[in-house]
Amino acid sequence: MSPHTTPPAGRPDTPEPPIREIVREHYAAAARHSAAGDYEQALQAEQQFDQPGYEANCCGTTGTTAVYGGHLYGDEAGETLAAALSASLGCGVPTAVADLHSGETVLDLGSGAGADVLISARRVGPRGRVIGLDMTPEMLELARRNAAAAGVDNVEFVHGYLEQIPLPDDSVDVVLSNCVINLAADKTVVLAEAARVLRPGGRFAVSDIIADTDIDQATRDDPQQWTGCIAGALTHRQFTHALHLAGFVDVEIAETHRVHPRAVAAIVRAHTPG
Repeated sequence: MSPHTTPPAGRPDTPEPPIREIVREHYAAAARHSAAGDYEQALQAEQQFDQPGYEANCCGTTGTTAVYGGHLYGDEAGETLAAALSASLGCGVPTAVADLHSGETVLDLGSGAGADVLISARRVGPRGRVIGLDMTPEMLELARRNAAAAGVDNVEFVHGYLEQIPLPDDSVDVVLSNCVINLAADKTVVLAEAARVLRPGGRFAVSDIIADTDIDQATRDDPQQWTGCIAGALTHRQFTHALHLAGFVDVEIAETHRVHPRAVAAIVRAHTPG
């Protein structure tokens, strides 16, 4: 599929990668707990493994300070619904670096419970629009509930896949994502799709996990480490190369905090030419 050809909406026309179903069930479990208001259980559903000096939590691990979840937002959250923040499983705050403006159209890849969508909706205002894309029905239902409770009506939550975004070419101004791209089996396709839907000069601002260059193969091969956001993470060099391959320019990757003995969280920014 050409990165500049609009794909049909709905399920991909190729067989689902096995990792996709593992990831989907993993986050469906977290969504079910969050929907019931049991956020501690939602986090426990994310627990994967133990490492010296780290406590298992959320997408992977935490140390003695908060490295995942809604507590990372601080003042950035503003009036965002507490339930959406409590259910956040992200590793950063992409809205803090997206430089959102009134009237813009924003796409959040892997929107989860909707925290970044709700923050973005208030930034772009009533003339703007925010689209949350997620493959997990339970997460979409939770996000719609959170948006309704927050009284936000310039948002839309869409079922779909990062590898086949159900939007036209050149249709959004900003692409956000929070600790989700690492979960995709083929990041090059995901980034090409992000570039395809962005307008000329469109902005890419995501939080994600960057693997150390010495990450071991055993970690790479462990499905639990994949759902823990570690095994599928690209290195700094790999992520930069993949963005350039997709057509992005002015790539910046700024590490924010360590989340694993062999991986860090980072803010990744780039834009399309134009």
